[in-house]
Amino acid sequence: MQPKPIVLAFDTSAAHCAAALLLGDRVVTHVDEMAKGQAEHLMPLLEGMLAAENLTWADLDGIGVGVGPGNFTGIRISLAAARGLALGLGKPAVGVNGFDARAFQEPLPYTATIPAPRNQSYIQTYASDGIGSPVHLDRTAETQKPATTLIANVAQLAAARLEDDNPRPTPLYIRSADAAPPRDPAPTILP
Repeated sequence: MQPKPIVLAFDTSAAHCAAALLLGDRVVTHVDEMAKGQAEHLMPLLEGMLAAENLTWADLDGIGVGVGPGNFTGIRISLAAARGLALGLGKPAVGVNGFDARAFQEPLPYTATIPAPRNQSYIQTYASDGIGSPVHLDRTAETQKPATTLIANVAQLAAARLEDDNPRPTPLYIRSADAAPPRDPAPTILP
């Protein structure tokens, strides 16, 4: 029997810095609510979780990362960290979207909702065969689940997908960023 994987998962796509360490059948979670500062907070949080379990980065079998939808900058923070760790450690990184994290182990059919700007929600419905519909935007209440549950689900989904042929994690953006490109022409570089 193959040993169960050790997976470190994290997500900064909302106003938090969330992490989970999957150790066989046990999941250790930690969530710090924060509107900003996730970039500086994430790595010490992850190192502390590993140290608390007497583990090192080399003990990991894989990395799970929340890919959104959510805050543009927050998603980029997690993805950059996951890609860097995967490359540096030679371990797989698996992206898990927020809809899958909400629908994990729920009876099907299931509708997962995630907060969106302007009092709206992103919605994806999973049919009885587990296939998700296209994501759409509506004024529906979000699926209420604690961040500790969601990050634990990211870790478990990533562990289940470790053996799959996973592309590198990519962000799930539902809408364009609020920032607009500059209107001024690009500067001319003189010889």
